[in-house]
Amino acid sequence: MTDPSIPISPEPGRPIFRGRRQAGAILARALTDLHGDDVLVLGLARGGVPRAGGVARALDASLDVFVVRRPGIPGRPEVAMGAVASGGTIIPASEVVDLLGITRRAIEAVARRELEDLRRRERAFRDGRPPADLARSTVVPVDDAIVAGSTMAAAARAARRRDARRVRRRSASPSRRPRAPSRPGAGGGVAAR
Repeated sequence: MTDPSIPISPEPGRPIFRGRRQAGAILARALTDLHGDDVLVLGLARGGVPRAGGVARALDASLDVFVVRRPGIPGRPEVAMGAVASGGTIIPASEVVDLLGITRRAIEAVARRELEDLRRRERAFRDGRPPADLARSTVVPVDDAIVAGSTMAAAARAARRRDARRVRRRSASPSRRPRAPSRPGAGGGVAAR
């Protein structure tokens, strides 16, 4: 059943939320079942951080930043070959990799470069603070959009590798993506897995 308080975009590319605060507030309402749990909200840098802050406040939960990068294929940086997350988690976009015949060696070379940049960004975002301890927490990675799902999948896998008790993937997208996948949880609106 669809929640009538969650706006649905009538057409691709059209905003469905008035802004990041509204999107975060609606997302927080969708997560009220977590209130009182040992919850850690991870804002996926950059766009997910403003929403994650609102969600953490609404749930009275801890907040941390989590960096995920979508490296482009060689020669076409706008076409993502997958995602790389904090801690070295790599999620290849199998369809793209297979279609273009990208080798494992090429993926690993790009991932190494992205990991260096990822570590630099994490240091800047955290300003010297260590990453939050995810062990025994219900982790909620929050992003501003899910287009292909690789960044959210990489964040979820990285959280599990750091011993999160449970991971709830959520997104509050400001607009429906024109070419979003047709599976549940993709594109605009509030999505969950």
